[in-house]
Amino acid sequence: MRPSGRHVPVRAPARRSAGDVLAGLGALVVLVALVGGVPYALLTLVGPPIAPELLDLEVLTSRVGPSTIVAVLVLLVWLAWFQLFLCVLVEVYAGVRRVGMPARVPLSGGMQVVANKLVSAVLLLFTAGAMVAPVAQLAPTPAAPPVTAVAYSAPIVEQELELETRKTKKVYVVQPPHGRHHESLWEIAEKCLGDGRRYPEIYRLNQAKEQPDGTRLRMADLIRPGWVLDMPDDARNAHVVPVDQPRDQTLREHPGRADPGTAQRGDRADRADREERQDRQEREERQERDSREAREAREERRTPGHEGKHRQTEPTVRDGRQPVMQERQGELTDYLAAASLAAAGLLFVLARRRREQLWRRLSGRRIARPRDDAAEAEVALRLGGDAPGARILDVGLRLLGAELAAQHRTPPTVYGAHLSPRTLDLWIHPPDDDPPAPWTAEDGGQIWRLPAHEGRLLPDVRGESGPGHAGGAPYPGLVSIGTDAGGRVLIDLEAAQGLINVRGPQTTAALAGIAVELATNRWSDRMRITLVGFGQELTAIAPERIRAVGGLAEVLPELEANAAPRREVLTGRISGGHSVAHYLLSAVAPTHQEARRLALLARRDTAGYVVAGEVPHATWTLEIGDDGRARIAELGFEVEAQLLPRRHYRALVDLFRTADRFDGEAIPEAEPLVGLHPPAVEIRVLGPLEIAGLRPLEEGRMELAAELLVYLATHPGGVHPAVLGGVLWPRGVQSTVRDATISRVAEWLGPDHLLTDEAGRLRLGPEVRTDWALFRELVRRSHGGPTAGAVLLEKALGLVRGPLLAGRPPGRYAWLAAEDLEYDVSAGVADAAHQLCEVRLAQGQPDAAVAAVRAGLLLAADDEGLWRDLLRATHATDDIVRLRAVIEGLTRRAASHPYGGGMAPETEALIEELLPTWRMHVVRESSA
Repeated sequence: MRPSGRHVPVRAPARRSAGDVLAGLGALVVLVALVGGVPYALLTLVGPPIAPELLDLEVLTSRVGPSTIVAVLVLLVWLAWFQLFLCVLVEVYAGVRRVGMPARVPLSGGMQVVANKLVSAVLLLFTAGAMVAPVAQLAPTPAAPPVTAVAYSAPIVEQELELETRKTKKVYVVQPPHGRHHESLWEIAEKCLGDGRRYPEIYRLNQAKEQPDGTRLRMADLIRPGWVLDMPDDARNAHVVPVDQPRDQTLREHPGRADPGTAQRGDRADRADREERQDRQEREERQERDSREAREAREERRTPGHEGKHRQTEPTVRDGRQPVMQERQGELTDYLAAASLAAAGLLFVLARRRREQLWRRLSGRRIARPRDDAAEAEVALRLGGDAPGARILDVGLRLLGAELAAQHRTPPTVYGAHLSPRTLDLWIHPPDDDPPAPWTAEDGGQIWRLPAHEGRLLPDVRGESGPGHAGGAPYPGLVSIGTDAGGRVLIDLEAAQGLINVRGPQTTAALAGIAVELATNRWSDRMRITLVGFGQELTAIAPERIRAVGGLAEVLPELEANAAPRREVLTGRISGGHSVAHYLLSAVAPTHQEARRLALLARRDTAGYVVAGEVPHATWTLEIGDDGRARIAELGFEVEAQLLPRRHYRALVDLFRTADRFDGEAIPEAEPLVGLHPPAVEIRVLGPLEIAGLRPLEEGRMELAAELLVYLATHPGGVHPAVLGGVLWPRGVQSTVRDATISRVAEWLGPDHLLTDEAGRLRLGPEVRTDWALFRELVRRSHGGPTAGAVLLEKALGLVRGPLLAGRPPGRYAWLAAEDLEYDVSAGVADAAHQLCEVRLAQGQPDAAVAAVRAGLLLAADDEGLWRDLLRATHATDDIVRLRAVIEGLTRRAASHPYGGGMAPETEALIEELLPTWRMHVVRESSA
């Protein structure tokens, strides 16, 4: 979409079309008729401009007759023609002499515009580059003052036109704070545009553009002193600067306009520093597994006839300018990472499936990992998943329901919600200015607000629901429809109390996005989702929640039989009831009779009904435009739509089907190490990331440099810089920033540690090694014999300090989802601990066996086989108190595990065998 309020040059094509010729000939005929025909007709029919009646001075004092009135009208017609004639002369002169903007004829108004169009069309017959359209077009903005478009008739070629229309722009420098007052986009819009409601224009002009301090505008409510904001062309109180002027140069040329500490040097190294600071501060530069080029190369090798195909890895340089961003590396990221709440829910459900896979993992095999689109889908989910936001919604809504239940109040109708990094807002009806703490009322009670910092401190009330308990989910039907400048916008499907109609070319993609978020969200309890006419594959994601049918006729009788009054259901939810929330999403347009039955049902039922097609009398209509915008006119919402196209949800389905496989995969053989001598540089990943042998980097650079080293260390075959850029900056980065970062890491490593092969791929030298490589070599050598092997296994397990890359920054290392590393490390460490446990038990050393298993659990805590090894090793010590402590700890862990699911049946069976009275002790402990 073109930014509102921004002028966009419109250029004529270089060659004249047949339509241009016809239009020019027609304009020529009209001009000849107006310039020559009109005066000829006037002279022939009515005479000269000034009639004899007007030359008689007695006309001023005598009685005016009809002849005098006619003479005055004739004079006015002549004057109008003369004004048109002057406009034509001015336009022809400007066009022939190429003077740019023609002079304005006084009081000409629309007449000069008409002359402009006619002359432009005629000149197009004789020139190749004449302007045939107004130079500026203004996108409609309701709050903006009217702007008159000025048309040029001069035959300017494209290069001259670009210099004329793009040589300057208007910018505003964000001012430093005065006391506690900081400028906002609303205030800047009021100051410069005359209306604070025009702030979205400024936001769209500057969204994601790099600022002098290296950060970027991500949220409309977060701007910083010293930022240089591009402004609409009608802005006042702004600076006029050359269109290509760097932002830091603008600050230097306007001293005192902002905090001087924000101005930076303009060389390439400083741009790289600023990019790194942005990466560290905002955590939004996520990871992807491979470049699209590598994937296409693999496809080409499988597809005959495409051997010569080659894809450009860098964007084309146009107009001599340096391209700002590299090409994006993954298509799935656009939709899946953007659906941040759905991504968080999907990752939670996926982790639960993976835990069940680990229950059945066989020794010597890793769990099955996703490939191709499924792996790319998980990378996208890790990039975008907003687990903190999902928790605030879950805990905040449950606590709200619990407090209302304690006050014997019925929950208000929540028709929408807005989740931003700062707040969770509920739009309620009717207004109520008395929400339970820590919620506060805004806008006269129309909004209930929970600050994010308060939400993060709320206790988890999940699990307390049930008869006589609070903590139920009061609004399970809240679901995202998209994002605006400040955050995510959600609607409550139940609040419509009628049909919700979805229209547009991407209806099914919108319904799939709604279905996936509903099926995996954490702010609901028991739920049933019926998909009509689509989504049969989505049942693989949440079979207990999703079902798919072919038509509405299959489900309407059941829905009508199970309809439940809205007020009773809401009250039951917050009181700990176990009602099942139900939502129907239909991609099939209903018949007239079906629409009537659905409308009657929706008015008396608490369920939500979202139906495609032209549905009359719908309560809300969700319009999905070709531009990807979603609009609900009844609520005043307009957002970037949350969509899940078919390829994307198929990738999700493949991802979850892989997580349902229990056959596992063989662990690949490791390349033998030449020796076990200490390396010059060791990258330790078996626990918190540590890099030994190098001096510490300055603050802000270490995280990116360390991730670069980890990626290179786990890809010994080499990585091309373009691939590396896509991994470390999946949302794009300047090639100069990427190259400067690589150069800095090479300098940090020292000579001979970062090498480049003939194909341009980067790889680490032989004196750089990971502790994981050493671990695998020790395990490989341990197969020589039980005694020496046990010593080597102990040395290998001694390298384990915690989970893989424990404590890594949020949003980083998302590329691990598409790599073998996570799967191999977890399985390799668990197998080594199991082998050592078996050896020590066979040698009659149960304490050493316990120590081996506990070392493995530091990294592979979810591997249920290790817990069974711990139970057997502890039982072998003949210490019943110690065994009971292990069982109680395992029971508590299973009950409070973040992914739920209890413990594996095999584990429970082993506990029954080793300590038959364990359940009695567990009950006694819980009651105490």
